[in-house]
Amino acid sequence: MDRSTGSTGYGGNTQQDQPGFAGPSMYQPNTGSPPNNFTQYAEPELPGPTMYQANAVRGTVWSSGLFDCHEDETNAVMTAFLPCVTFGQIAEVMDQGEMTCPLGSLIYALMMPALCSQWVMGSSYRKRLRERYNLVEAPYTDIISHVFCPCCSLCQEFRELRKRGLDPSLGWNGILAQRQAAQHETVEVPPPRQTMF
Repeated sequence: MDRSTGSTGYGGNTQQDQPGFAGPSMYQPNTGSPPNNFTQYAEPELPGPTMYQANAVRGTVWSSGLFDCHEDETNAVMTAFLPCVTFGQIAEVMDQGEMTCPLGSLIYALMMPALCSQWVMGSSYRKRLRERYNLVEAPYTDIISHVFCPCCSLCQEFRELRKRGLDPSLGWNGILAQRQAAQHETVEVPPPRQTMF
């Protein structure tokens, strides 16, 4: 049988009549060279982008980057030499005064020489900060940030709290006093009754 009519398949149909069969010329490109003995198949079409993305990042971005320590030089220098104090200030604000700055600083300082395990406390407070303000876990995970960049992580958390109106350097009682003073200033007293002559 010649190629133009095709060979008879099972049931009397030719191969060209069967669904999904395209003639041999479709699979062999015209390259000008003699055809080889291998059958070339068309590349399967890959499905387009899916609507569901498992690793989609959700949340708002931090107000400053992890390595933007230059935005607050005072805090950067303090954190470089005494990271335990910066951690204590952050812990006091995050715990709303339940953990004092000296206690948080002491815990962090005691964990530093113990196999450099201060990242345990640091990353847990960073996670709480992210969850409270719906921040993305970027550019690294909380644990990676505190293991490899503990000072930069503490500075970023400090700046984030300050930009949200909670200055950790004031302490929790200082923040409450600042809020009360702001409330007293906003109370408007109507002017006294005036009469015209």
